[in-house]
Amino acid sequence: MNNSSLYIGPTALPALAALLARPGTTRVAVLADTNTVRLCYPKLQPHLPADHLLIEMSAGEEHKTLATCERVWAELTEHQFDRHSVLVCLGGGVVTDLGGFCAALYKRGLRCVVVPTTLLAQVDAGIGGKTGVDFQGYKNHLGVFQLPEAVCIEPEFLATLDPRELRAGYAEVVKHWLIADSDAFVQGRQQGMFVEDWALVVQASVAIKQAIVAQDPLERGPRKLLNFGHTVGHALESYLLGQAGRAVLHGEAVAAGMVCEAWLSVQKGLLTERELDQIETFLFSVFEKVQFVTLETDAIAELARQDKKNQGATINCTLLEGIGRGVYDQPVTVAELAESLRYYHRL
Repeated sequence: MNNSSLYIGPTALPALAALLARPGTTRVAVLADTNTVRLCYPKLQPHLPADHLLIEMSAGEEHKTLATCERVWAELTEHQFDRHSVLVCLGGGVVTDLGGFCAALYKRGLRCVVVPTTLLAQVDAGIGGKTGVDFQGYKNHLGVFQLPEAVCIEPEFLATLDPRELRAGYAEVVKHWLIADSDAFVQGRQQGMFVEDWALVVQASVAIKQAIVAQDPLERGPRKLLNFGHTVGHALESYLLGQAGRAVLHGEAVAAGMVCEAWLSVQKGLLTERELDQIETFLFSVFEKVQFVTLETDAIAELARQDKKNQGATINCTLLEGIGRGVYDQPVTVAELAESLRYYHRL
């Protein structure tokens, strides 16, 4: 896989404009959702060709589907986009995942640039070339690895987020600390969400993810570390998305998943009770508890049977062998996952 160009800060959008102005670029489309069209598109627009096409999708995880992809592909086809055209994905994780997927499949590969606008997308979803859509209730069940041509991160977009969205993205920052940077976790426990300069947080978090992805672009080994909190988190998110009025944000589910998987790490003899207490105390100081009832734990855990890291009937989980040291391909059972959810519920 080729590397993406990465721009962070005030140079990001001018760099995008220069990229789009390169000779040979035929058309430019911007994919945005109903939120980013209103809040972020006006800031991006001056950096776009005057004749660009705006494609608007509905906001929310429930719209991260093949049906939405079909509408995007139909618009690109109607306006005669070719493989020398560029799709600019302006939004959070739903837009960057779905837009990258659409670009990868359209005519076997449309040029793609990601402009992530949420903290979650800037530190995680927009980095590393994972694309995908949800299918039959399973999170990111369909997807491909396809690095975008460039990732342009403008931290000023974070000012458009409400506190809940910003907090959800922070879960992925904490995940990076727990799997790879114990010193940052210590500092993070002191500052919490009281961050003066989000650009510095984004840069440091992106550096962790890039270093891991560079070792293993196709997630056959070390890149699995980035799934800490996600085996339980994806199952919980998928289950609640299917319950009317109970959907949670991805980062909220991952925060719950990190508590569960840290507890599993203790049960496997990898993590100390003291470290678990530090992780729990910090996460619950930032994130509200995700609500479900004990009777639902078995059904939630069952969804992990479809986790993408699994091998045959074995559910492979990423756990911690200490704060700042993740370990991947740790086999767990559905019963153990259900018990971890019951543990979380009792806290």
